[in-house]
Amino acid sequence: MKLLVVGASYRTAPVATLEQLAVPPADLTRILDRLVAQPYVSEAVLVSTCNRVEVYAAVSGFHGGLGDICAVLGEQAGSTPAALANHLYVHYDTAAVDHVFRVATGLDSMVVGEAQILGQLRDAYHWATGTDSAGRLLHELMQQALRVGKRAHAETGIDRAGQSVVTAALELAAGHLDGDLAGHPALVIGAGAMGSLGVATLSRLGAGPLTVTNRGIDRAVRLAESYGAGAAPMTELAATLSTVDIVVAATASTEPVLTRTVVGAALAERDPGRGPLVLLDLAVPRDVEEGVADLAGVQVIDIDRMAALLADGPAAADAAAVEGIVTGEVEGFLTWLRGADVAPTVAALRGRADDVVTTELRRLAQRRPDLGDDLRAEVARTVHRVVQRLLHQPTVKVRQLAAEPGGDQYAALLRELFDLQVPQTSPVDTVPDVLSPEIGMPFADGDPVPGSDATDPVPPTGGAR
Repeated sequence: MKLLVVGASYRTAPVATLEQLAVPPADLTRILDRLVAQPYVSEAVLVSTCNRVEVYAAVSGFHGGLGDICAVLGEQAGSTPAALANHLYVHYDTAAVDHVFRVATGLDSMVVGEAQILGQLRDAYHWATGTDSAGRLLHELMQQALRVGKRAHAETGIDRAGQSVVTAALELAAGHLDGDLAGHPALVIGAGAMGSLGVATLSRLGAGPLTVTNRGIDRAVRLAESYGAGAAPMTELAATLSTVDIVVAATASTEPVLTRTVVGAALAERDPGRGPLVLLDLAVPRDVEEGVADLAGVQVIDIDRMAALLADGPAAADAAAVEGIVTGEVEGFLTWLRGADVAPTVAALRGRADDVVTTELRRLAQRRPDLGDDLRAEVARTVHRVVQRLLHQPTVKVRQLAAEPGGDQYAALLRELFDLQVPQTSPVDTVPDVLSPEIGMPFADGDPVPGSDATDPVPPTGGAR
């Protein structure tokens, strides 16, 4: 099996395309099942955030796997693979491992170095494990990616440059409010991971009073109480909008929450002397209807605008240090992978040899029943020693060769020469916790997928494919 990554991100696709590709929590299981049902795809993990939609897959062939994945993405987007082609990127084998590790360390993020992506990767991995779509290859890849991401933040200064998307968006918003959010009333729409970061960051920056609204009012109340904020029902959205200066919208709604009608009604009740109403749309699909930006007195900051304004990365030294970590970890993963590929084959070869010896000893016992037990035992030990010595050097050598580039060919050759049936290794079925530096707490098993409004729990961990 080989690793294949197919995806689109803020680098290659506009928000409109990411909206088409985005997979809401309610559809994740269905899409994962659809992926692993394809003839060339045996394992799959799906990452769907406000900035990227990516499929990590174990495939039996590059072209077949690419076609299978693009077909599923096309179905999800209501489009065709050909129409999406200009917005998709493809990474295979070594390049795929490198890409996943870069994503995990924040090097590929819109805000370089941000740590929120670790929680998002963990949730994607957890979901794939719970739906039985992650197997031996992706289990190892994802667990190593999470480890590499944590290592990059622990051993380098990329955290100094990195910040959450929410923090970066609020810094942009401050530019429309005299450079300071302190004392400005704010509203957060959505009580999921992104909404929680919004409330935490607004509170830290001194914005207030704060209000939280969510389609499930109970979650809004719980989040609001944690930060001394108020909660309001979604039915009073227009009235609440008229009292604030800044809005963070981060729900999992498939339709815009802040429509032109709702925002227009709020503006009619709002004192124009207060300055602009700044709307931060951090959701994919978008929470702010396209025509809202044309309304007088409104400033909309969405993913597309952030991508253009946040082009500067972290300090070169910090980025270079993380690049070095990624390079070394990629080689380490590939060495493990090559060794892991040949180990079951070597075991199968030794098992075949033992079977042959056992069969021949049984035949000997049938042909020469006059042999005593001691003699038969001595013959058995001698034959086993001969076989072990014959196999020792070739198996040691093939393990060494397998650790080199292209080493998987040796395992394949052994399987072909000796007609070996190599069983699939049972993968691990645990998902490690990842600490979220933004809010100082782990994304636990029941937490929502970041970017959602927290009404769809992550499925429980199940068996592994």
